[in-house]
Amino acid sequence: MESDYTVGIITASDKGFKGERIDESVQVIREILEGRSYQVARYTLLPDNEKKIYQELVYMSDELNLNLILTTGGTGFSKRDVTPEATRRVVERLAPGISEAIRAYSLKITPRAMLSRAIAGIRNETLIINLPGSPKAVRESLEYIIDTLDHGLEILLGYAGDCARD
Repeated sequence: MESDYTVGIITASDKGFKGERIDESVQVIREILEGRSYQVARYTLLPDNEKKIYQELVYMSDELNLNLILTTGGTGFSKRDVTPEATRRVVERLAPGISEAIRAYSLKITPRAMLSRAIAGIRNETLIINLPGSPKAVRESLEYIIDTLDHGLEILLGYAGDCARD
C-alpha cells in the first residue's frame, strides 16, 4: 500500500469528558500506531452517550472518510456503557471475528474479558472496532490484532484481492 490509513479515535468516558480522568488509552493507541501505516486524523473524547457516539462515528466515516475508527471505553456492563449500541446502529456489516479474537486472546490474560460487549463492523469503507477502556487492555488488544488489520484494510479498500493464503 502506498499511502497511510487514516484513523479516528473516540474515547467514551464520562469522567474523562468532565476532566476527572486523564485519557491514557488514547496515548497507548497513538503509541502502537506510531511508525506504522496509520495516521491519526481525528481524536475526540465524549461522554458515555449513545447519540453523541453515534453522531461522531457517522461524521468520521461519512464526512471524513476515515479508513479505521477505534473506540475505547463504554463496552462493559454499566448502564452508561453504550459504545457497542452506537456502533451497531452505525455499521452496515458486522466483522465479528475481530471482537471474538480480542476476547479469546484477552481470556488468556483475565476471565473478566468475557464481560466485554465490544463489537466491530464496517460502514462504507470504514472499519470500526470497539476496544476496551483500560490502557492495559487496549495495548493487549490492539497489539494482538494490528498486523491482521493491515490486511483487512487492504481488502476493504481494494488494495488486495482476497484473504487466501498459499
